[in-house]
Amino acid sequence: MEHHHGHQHIPRGHFPNPLDEKLLKIIRENLTDQESQLTEEEKWRLEHLRLHEKHRGHEEMHAEMVLILMVVTVIAQVGLVAWKKKHYKSYQLVSMIGVWIIPFLLCLHNHWWRFIFIWLVFSSITVIVVKKALERPIDPTTPRQVYKWFLLIYKICCGLGVLGYIIIMITMMGFNLLFGVKANVWMDSGLILIFYGLYYGVLGRDIAEVCADKMASHIGYYTPHGMPTRTLEPGVCAVCGNPQLVPEGEEGIIENTYRLSCGHTFHEFCIRGWCIVGKKQTCPYCKEKVDLKKMFCNPWEKPHVFYGQLLDWIRLLVAWQPAIILLVQGINNYLGLQ
Repeated sequence: MEHHHGHQHIPRGHFPNPLDEKLLKIIRENLTDQESQLTEEEKWRLEHLRLHEKHRGHEEMHAEMVLILMVVTVIAQVGLVAWKKKHYKSYQLVSMIGVWIIPFLLCLHNHWWRFIFIWLVFSSITVIVVKKALERPIDPTTPRQVYKWFLLIYKICCGLGVLGYIIIMITMMGFNLLFGVKANVWMDSGLILIFYGLYYGVLGRDIAEVCADKMASHIGYYTPHGMPTRTLEPGVCAVCGNPQLVPEGEEGIIENTYRLSCGHTFHEFCIRGWCIVGKKQTCPYCKEKVDLKKMFCNPWEKPHVFYGQLLDWIRLLVAWQPAIILLVQGINNYLGLQ
């Protein structure tokens, strides 16, 4: 004779949990006085159940929210690409302001003082540099000073990114155990270094591009569109406007020169600043395309070029994703979705 025990046919998850029943009673009857008597583990479970109770039956609403996020993100990305293609200058300016201001406001709201301090130091010096770059008439030494500052920022950012990546990799290999340090400490440090490297790298290059345009236009050998306002004399650098060779006894800059494939010659420092820091890939005078791979034959310099391309790729993430998320949140609030 077979005996059938009812509990064998009930899934384990369907057994009533006395603790959960007790906690659900506290939530549903709002028994706040009993919460203080709970242990830490029970309080954590209470919050977990409270979240589930809040969102019970909201599956359809959550699906709508995900759909809204996907649609807005796609439309925003298409719109940004079209804006960049048709009105690059305004897109560049708004992106630069967004990259500069939005992270600062977020950190100010969350009281992240380390970022705020570094941001204020960077911004103070950069504002002085930009002010010099926009002066008219432009001082002959200004282009070199501007490129020196942004090249320094660029190299520091590149170094921070590489150092952060190395720290994360050696942490994953367990090297932190040799020093008795928890893995999360090193991982957090690596991620912070990568963040600083990418953020200030993006911001520095965007501001440097604006400065490069303005300085070259003020000197007169370059215009974004059309013909230059001045004729380039032989032996003059179109980036800084200074002669490449000066008569003996006169003051001047002594350094190597570099000839592009179009035949125009520039100070080596100036053309490197123009191409790497200012993000220009054309001759500053005739606008012929510059082959960066030929220009940077040294393998130690190629990573700087690749790093610059990486910064361009993440600009959308840094500048526009917070704006897209805020837009989606606004739409959800308007439609009453939570």
